[in-house]
Amino acid sequence: MSGGSAGDGPIAHAERVMGTVVSFSVYPGELRRETVRAAVAAACRVLHDADATFSTYRSESPISRLRRGEVELSELGPEVKAVLDLCELARGATNGWFDPWAMPGGVDPSGLVKGWAGERALAELLRAGVRDAMVNAAGDLVVHGRPAGEASWRIGIRHPWRGDALACIIEADAAVATSGAYERGAHLIDPVSGRPRTRVASATVIGPSLALADALATALAVAGADAIGLVTGISGYDAYVIDPDGCEHASDGVRFAPAVRSPSGPPGAR
Repeated sequence: MSGGSAGDGPIAHAERVMGTVVSFSVYPGELRRETVRAAVAAACRVLHDADATFSTYRSESPISRLRRGEVELSELGPEVKAVLDLCELARGATNGWFDPWAMPGGVDPSGLVKGWAGERALAELLRAGVRDAMVNAAGDLVVHGRPAGEASWRIGIRHPWRGDALACIIEADAAVATSGAYERGAHLIDPVSGRPRTRVASATVIGPSLALADALATALAVAGADAIGLVTGISGYDAYVIDPDGCEHASDGVRFAPAVRSPSGPPGAR
């Protein structure tokens, strides 16, 4: 049964991992709460395993060793090849705007791994019988089912200039990824120049896979609003972009919830 009853409050958990905080909101439905807590613990182990494998800040992680040329890809676990295969797919889909092989220091799949890990964490919950849940990896979210008493998940997109406000709220039934430089500064690399650069204030991609949505949002933030067509050219994916001047662009498939709808312009605007 999906949605649970209104009295079945969600089980919430926040896990510090991958250099950020990943939060869970899980509705038990007919499951025992102890079963759900055990599933959340298993999902957290999935996240820590992903961090241990793909963190470029850990000198002995498999991806760091691959970047230094100490090992061949064939010597590493199948998850590394699986992630790099997804990266290759995303590089082709974005005409090279997402390119982990163009990053300083060697191949760096960080722009896709957080979404990939979030999907795997959700899959761990579903294997335990959970039907209604959200995994939020620092603003990149994957959902299943719906909250109790609601028709769909309502996801707030952070305002790029006002940390205490939302740019809009969208309805989602799968994955939502947002990218920009407003939180971590200039960390997105333009694969053409090899230097940090973003052409939008905020880029959000909605679609069935958080791993691919994560990569597409990264590419869109670097390429700019003109690249929305790259996103919508992939079946099931849509995009919402805020330009540096506050102008908004959204593809036809974005479903806005009736709430705060529009940012009020760039820094300094009233």
